[in-house]
Amino acid sequence: MVVVGAGIAGLYALHKFREQGLTVRVFEAADGVGGVWYWNRYPGARCDVESVDYSYSFDEDLQQEWNWSEKYATQPEILAYLDHVADRFDLRRDIEFGTRVTDIVLDEPTLRWQVGTDTGRAVSARFVVLATGPLSNANTPAIPGLDTFAGRVLHTSHWPHQGVDLAGQRVGVIGTGSSGIQTIPCLAEEVARLHVFQRTPNYSVPAGNTPLTEQQRQAQKANYAERRRLSMASGGGSPHQPHPKLAVEATEQERREAYQRRWELGGVLFSKTFPDQLLTREANDTARLFWEQKVRAVIDDPRVADILIPRDHPIGTKRICTDTNYYQTFNRANVGLVDLRATPITHIDAEGVHTSETHHRLDTLVLATGFDAMTGSVSRMNIVGRGGASLNETWAEGPKTYLGLGISGFPNLFNLTGPGSPSVLANMVLHSELHVDWVAEAMRFLDDRGAVALEARPDAVAGWVRECADRAAGTLMLEANSWYLGANIEGKPRVFMPFVGGFGVYGQIIAEVAAADYKGFDVLEA
Repeated sequence: MVVVGAGIAGLYALHKFREQGLTVRVFEAADGVGGVWYWNRYPGARCDVESVDYSYSFDEDLQQEWNWSEKYATQPEILAYLDHVADRFDLRRDIEFGTRVTDIVLDEPTLRWQVGTDTGRAVSARFVVLATGPLSNANTPAIPGLDTFAGRVLHTSHWPHQGVDLAGQRVGVIGTGSSGIQTIPCLAEEVARLHVFQRTPNYSVPAGNTPLTEQQRQAQKANYAERRRLSMASGGGSPHQPHPKLAVEATEQERREAYQRRWELGGVLFSKTFPDQLLTREANDTARLFWEQKVRAVIDDPRVADILIPRDHPIGTKRICTDTNYYQTFNRANVGLVDLRATPITHIDAEGVHTSETHHRLDTLVLATGFDAMTGSVSRMNIVGRGGASLNETWAEGPKTYLGLGISGFPNLFNLTGPGSPSVLANMVLHSELHVDWVAEAMRFLDDRGAVALEARPDAVAGWVRECADRAAGTLMLEANSWYLGANIEGKPRVFMPFVGGFGVYGQIIAEVAAADYKGFDVLEA
């Protein structure tokens, strides 16, 4: 078995498959474990899923021994946790760090994968698991003159590990997605002048982050079994359930109370307060209006609020961001908001950023411009299946998978937490466990049958692509020009990539496929 990536999914894959008796080799481009949490060290980096839930469930002793310090963990604490997991289960001995996989090519006569790396290392494997993560390929915008800027250019996903001293500097931030929204308040407290360049305003909800007391931790640990049960059956992989009524059926008071409770809980789950919130505009507007009242109340200048409040998509159709005093930051005298829709960037020169209106002199430019999400990391590798067809060719019109796991023409190659699965719409730790456990059972099935490989059938792939598209079309999700659709990457096919039916529903579907002897897959005999 070859596993590509030593982030959350890759670490558990190594542990699980090794326990199952396979010889496993993990290739990781970074110099340490952690995946997205190894690279994303920008100020303010924090998870938007509660710490107690954003953790592995596979080992009860691990659950009981680890103590989270805060409701929403910061990047250093999450990385410390993943380092602890790697050490506790002796995972590093089977990981080759500083090694990027470049080629994964099928040898058709033997149905084995020939895996090559940028270090010259080459191995042959029966199985390949892609654990590269949906958010790991940084997107750097093609702004004219960017390479001529004389100051420092930083990307939030490749922040220097030693940190950066920006005290007294003039700093510009391009991008107001999740990473921008998290880092802007931190930078504002340090720099002399901060220019925020916003093209697209986003919805963000305060994290409501608090330290966890020992009493809270003990209560969480005592209730872990039920918490995990609810999470696995939920829409997004956390134990919080939507209101029993539809938003359009609830009274105004019931809606306000429900939205207030979710506001106090904090973060992304605000979009799941009512079960119909992402199904109709009428329901969605009740959440949007509540959100807007909350946000306007903390911004001093109504004109600034008008620029910061989205008008181009329903709330929740792009991932709701999680912040700490983001909107309040624009009340500071040293922070300026540049509306790129009114005055777009024309070019960058040695001294700063030119918009159609003025020139902003900068010492440092921060690119908070996100990722080529869902498929970007996979597309960087030369993956070649049957008949010499590459995965990039197969996915030229958009990703085509069966269950998000299998790809026709690519036997025994499994993609974890990517397109065709709930992916970023769910808790990625539990999602990773769900996928790895399914693949492990599939491999056990093959060995029990004396079979060589599983390969998704073309008709099953076509059916699953249709089902994912139909489910998305039944929601408001297509009304946003989001990275769920690849809209942030020029030339990328506009296909809604995640499965929107819910994490629990998805888990039932893939379990039923397995129980039916992997219906939709060809079982290739020796």
